[in-house]
Amino acid sequence: MAETISPSQATPTDLYLERLALETQDRKERYTLLVGDLDQHDMAALHAALGGDSDVEKDWSSKSSDDPAALSVGRRLALAYAEPPLAPPEVLSTDASGITRLRTAPPMKRTPLGPQKWSTNPFVNIGRRFKRWANGDFGQRKRASPSASWKWVARRRRWILLVLIFGQSIIAANQMRTVLPGQGLQWLEIAILSLFVLLFAWVSAGFWTALMGFFQLLRRHDRYAIDSEVGDEPIDDEARTALLVPICNEDVARVFAGVRATLESLRSTGNDRHFDIFILSDTSDPDIAIQETYAWLVLCRDLDAFGQVYYRRRQRRVKRKSGNLDDFCRRWGALYRYMLVLDADSVMSGKCLTRLVQMMEARSEVGIIQTAPRASGRLNLYARMQQFATRVYGPLFTAGLHFWQLGESHYWGHNAIIRLAPFMQHCILAPLPGKGSMSGEILSHDFVEAALMRRAGWGVWIAYKLEGSYEEMPPNLLDELNRDRRWCHGNLMNFRLFFSQGIHPVHRAVFLTGLMSYLSAPLWFLFLVLSTALLAVHSFSTPNYFPEPGMLFPVWPQWNPTLAVGLFGVTALLLFLPKLLSVLLVWIKGSRQFGGPLKVLASMVLESLFSMLLAPVRMLFHTRFVLTSVIGWAVQWRSPSRENSDTTWRDAIRAHWSQTLIGAVWAAGVYVMEPTFLWWLSPIVVALMLSIPVSALSSRVSLGQLSFQKRLFRIPEETQPPRVLRRMVSLLTRMNTGLSAPSFVRVVVEPVPNALATALGASRHTDVEPIRQRRAERVSRAVLMGPAGMSRLERLDFLDDPVMMSQLHYHLWVDSKAHRTWFELGLPGRESTHLPTFN
Repeated sequence: MAETISPSQATPTDLYLERLALETQDRKERYTLLVGDLDQHDMAALHAALGGDSDVEKDWSSKSSDDPAALSVGRRLALAYAEPPLAPPEVLSTDASGITRLRTAPPMKRTPLGPQKWSTNPFVNIGRRFKRWANGDFGQRKRASPSASWKWVARRRRWILLVLIFGQSIIAANQMRTVLPGQGLQWLEIAILSLFVLLFAWVSAGFWTALMGFFQLLRRHDRYAIDSEVGDEPIDDEARTALLVPICNEDVARVFAGVRATLESLRSTGNDRHFDIFILSDTSDPDIAIQETYAWLVLCRDLDAFGQVYYRRRQRRVKRKSGNLDDFCRRWGALYRYMLVLDADSVMSGKCLTRLVQMMEARSEVGIIQTAPRASGRLNLYARMQQFATRVYGPLFTAGLHFWQLGESHYWGHNAIIRLAPFMQHCILAPLPGKGSMSGEILSHDFVEAALMRRAGWGVWIAYKLEGSYEEMPPNLLDELNRDRRWCHGNLMNFRLFFSQGIHPVHRAVFLTGLMSYLSAPLWFLFLVLSTALLAVHSFSTPNYFPEPGMLFPVWPQWNPTLAVGLFGVTALLLFLPKLLSVLLVWIKGSRQFGGPLKVLASMVLESLFSMLLAPVRMLFHTRFVLTSVIGWAVQWRSPSRENSDTTWRDAIRAHWSQTLIGAVWAAGVYVMEPTFLWWLSPIVVALMLSIPVSALSSRVSLGQLSFQKRLFRIPEETQPPRVLRRMVSLLTRMNTGLSAPSFVRVVVEPVPNALATALGASRHTDVEPIRQRRAERVSRAVLMGPAGMSRLERLDFLDDPVMMSQLHYHLWVDSKAHRTWFELGLPGRESTHLPTFN
């Protein structure tokens, strides 16, 4: 500080008033600050005078002996935000100590919440069931049914699905047995046949789901749809809904552009009075946390949304997203009938939000309604192909899930509405018992919460036809795989609940499908390895034509390539027929917004070829994810990228060199053993050897834009974007260039940013001696060590504590021993930190 503020330049009070005047709106007030007599006071008296104490000789210490700068917080904010004021009086007020406070959340109405312990041991559960049966109260423990009108239909459909899957798999297994040289009698062939049955059943389940979805979407009316009996009834004034946006170290501009577009769309419907929005932050980066508060203030000031849009950043970040939702429920859940959970990249139209509440109001037995979000907003070639796939093929699978599940459906954790009372009573998650990587906090909470909601007797539905729900895809393969690693670990943990007491069979199947989504990769890899091993056995060993003594006739190994080709063709049909049906459905309903009939067909073919190239790469990555999750290697739960970012060649090589090597060695080994078998294996090994260029080139934004110009991989959200998406893109463009927030160092040093941070501080502890002493020690250490000596957690503690933030600000300006980097970084120039506007 001594090098920055020397006697030959200016006194500390001179420089302080100059920095404050830079942000002052009123010219007269600015003139008073610059040419008045305030610079004649010391720093403590200056803050007292700014705080409205006309007698600077008064014992100001009676107000705040160890925190003089707190006296001027309100005045500094009033000077910077005179017209319009920073916030309404009920938001910008004072706390019990008379210190200015900016309230970011409504008054609490606490509700005690307590999770139930898990019972995951099947033998213990069987014993309990037998004990209840012996005591005669077994019937009282039956699972309640949300509605009798559809449950028998759902049960019949599921039995039919099981018959179709297992019948088809048995036929395929018999065909596979005849293809094998030893007719499936050798131990290696038995293992291959077992894996084939599992994998074929998994493919068959997807096929029948998509097929029934196709017929569902062809029908004009679905009597079992969740909105089949819902009209446009007005919403009850008591039906309050909280829109929750849990975030953690996200792209702030993207989050608030989506929230603002959603709120504006909601206001256009005239139903916004029934909704409040909560930004629930678990951000651990102090600079991002500052950006979030500035973005929240900008949104509230621009849209006059104080009292409707709230912000809370947790200080105790436990249980990740589910813990953030629990925290809301505990504090404010009793104030609302419903909550609607959004992701950081979610956008929803006001009409969609209104419709969801109307469905809930009309169906009092429903606990969760999940929308089918449509992916959009990405420019990379990879993301555009994934957007096309989810937009064209996705509706078939979503409608098919609804057909088989009805009121016992999936919940995907976002873009869904939840009835709060049963959620708070039954869906608070306890950690999984035990030790190791498969215990502790539940990572993928959504499937579990849906299972608990259904266990309590409430329906879980998918509104598969509802429009106006949007999300974004990962921009490239590496970001998608980073997300998949987290999901893999979560789904493996969830399978521990398969035998948990009271879970509905459908949701046990959901846990199983979540497991198979990732376990199918190592099973497929093992199937290929064993097939290669079988080839090696027959290539390097002498056949035993007389396996049993006394045989008169030899047993010849049989190889039937015709049956092999036929079986391969049937499997390919099950995989690709849903895509053909999806294109057919697009043709029937109109393909103009997809680029036209020929373009949508060409896009499907190209996307299918691309998926074939990526399937072996994903297989190896998912195999590694499963193994590392079981072993217990730590998983870093990072927020996914929200940018249209390219994958560099260096990153592609670092991520895929091992797959390239495996593919090359595998191909060479098979060629040495049996060159003709390499043709069968070529889709796998060639894809692995091309993984580096495929990963790098598919991430290119330039190729994505070129494909858009050629009308390839077009979706309606690109051809004719909905108003809410257009508004979000417009806001994001402006916010990326105009939304700026000061760094943590500037917040500490600058008068106005510090006043704002002090007012936002939520940890307003009782002023007792141990806390006072601990604050003084931490402030003194920060003054001497400088910003580089503070960890992220320490910086967050200062942002949370208004007293420490104010004290650090004061001591930096008066202590000649303050570390010089505070002012070198905290006063970089004359640029303003005033809140922008995007009206």
